[in-house]
Amino acid sequence: MELTELVNPQHTVVITMEVQRGVVGDLSSFPDLQSAAENSGVLSNGPSICAAARGLSVRVLHAVATNRADNAGSIANCRMLAASQKMNQAGTGLVEHTEGAELIPSFGPETEDIVVPRLHGLTPFTSTSLDQIIRNLNAQTIVALGVSLNIGVLGLALSAVDLGYQVVIPTDAVAGVPLEYGHEVLNNSMSLLATLTTTEELLSAWKTYN
Repeated sequence: MELTELVNPQHTVVITMEVQRGVVGDLSSFPDLQSAAENSGVLSNGPSICAAARGLSVRVLHAVATNRADNAGSIANCRMLAASQKMNQAGTGLVEHTEGAELIPSFGPETEDIVVPRLHGLTPFTSTSLDQIIRNLNAQTIVALGVSLNIGVLGLALSAVDLGYQVVIPTDAVAGVPLEYGHEVLNNSMSLLATLTTTEELLSAWKTYN
């Protein structure tokens, strides 16, 4: 399927993955990931994609990680989640209703956006309403951007494909750590799951619908 057809605004949504101040923004607790997001183009290209999507009435969904201050509803059953709980206890994590849990302002949320939080886990579909929201929007294609290619974006793509969606990844709007490893994930894993494109190519495809 040609990219222009694949990202037809009538059946496409954009999902941002953890573009939060405490993840890759000004309050980041992950300096290497923040640097990768900046150098790969996530922080510059991501907002451009979101803005173009809204201009075509393509819904923008924000998958965000949050925790309660007491960590209720979460469990530290892997090193990543254990580290997250330690950061919460130190006051530098993604505790709900705190600045670290907020989206980076350039991404939104705008009034029409939908924020889909999760209290536990590493990927956005498991035990959230994300799948049902997308189906209720009559979408078939997901444009995914954000972090990280190590876990979150990879998990998003795997789940989305399992659920029957087409996935499009702008390679200059996602990042992994180290940056070179992210490129390897794109080339060796994401290329088998998703249609890889660039921000420029995506925006050019959308211009045909203006």
